[in-house]
Amino acid sequence: MDILYLLIPLSVVLVFFILAGLWWAVYRGQFEDIESEGRRILDESRDD
Repeated sequence: MDILYLLIPLSVVLVFFILAGLWWAVYRGQFEDIESEGRRILDESRDD
């Protein structure tokens, strides 16, 4: 039971870091145009 006093706050902190990382990625525009990058990579491989 004592381990819960450690694991619950650690899981809350972990969730905070995950949400902060997701917010940072959205704020920096990482998910703005995900389709064109995939197409660009495929188009460059055909040029060879």
